[in-house]
Amino acid sequence: MLRPGHIIELDGGVSRGTRLHEFGFSRRMLADAVNAGEIHRVRPGVFVTSTTSPDVAEAAAHGGAVTCARALRTWGVWTLKEDEAVHVWLGGTGRVHHPTTCSCVGHFFAGPRSLGVAPLDVVLVHVYFCHGEEAFFAALESALRQRRLGRPAITRIRRGLPERARWLMDLARSDADSGLESLLRLRLHLLGIRLDCQIVIPTVGRVDFVVGGRLILEADGKENHDGEQSRHRDLMRDAAASALGYETLRFDYALIVHGWAVVEAAILAALARL
Repeated sequence: MLRPGHIIELDGGVSRGTRLHEFGFSRRMLADAVNAGEIHRVRPGVFVTSTTSPDVAEAAAHGGAVTCARALRTWGVWTLKEDEAVHVWLGGTGRVHHPTTCSCVGHFFAGPRSLGVAPLDVVLVHVYFCHGEEAFFAALESALRQRRLGRPAITRIRRGLPERARWLMDLARSDADSGLESLLRLRLHLLGIRLDCQIVIPTVGRVDFVVGGRLILEADGKENHDGEQSRHRDLMRDAAASALGYETLRFDYALIVHGWAVVEAAILAALARL
């Protein structure tokens, strides 16, 4: 027998009462389901289940959708910054409905209000305004890499950005293996340093970047470079590159994100030597 919770789960964990009415559930039936603990009313006319994501339930209690960094996580997109509190998209004229204890951050960007998790193209525009150019660029390239954005969505993102930021769309590529690569390329681009990306070198393999034909730059994310075997593989690659006349510089998450001055100095010094 079809239950309200089934529909709510199919809707991503949150449904409006009007949506449930379309499946024949009257107000009385919904009230009975709430009293039985099968579903939960987070605000008048909005329902969730016990399996609904806490972020989605909190956003629904405010009448909006999850956006910014927590929404990126839900979409499976790389994020540079984390949101301590849930960021809720409430449309251009929405009102925040605060529960008793509330730490949400309301975003009043134009657009039709929705529940659940905001569309990815909307989330990316919000990230630009909320977290800045770098967080936006890294998330954009991650989404492009995963082919989560079609042409219409890319067009909407461009229109949603201020004109001064649209160059980021032109710079973005779809072959960045990690957000660290995106950050490295963006920052070096701003220094006027041209990078050749994802280059295959015989006996070495594919490297993240080559500068000036002789300097290899690698952004080592934890997921692909942790462990003794991975370390040995990287050393073998670096040795093979050295035999061909290349110099290799490797930088991890902590250096790129938190120690950029060290990274910049190392790259500039290597370029001066070469």
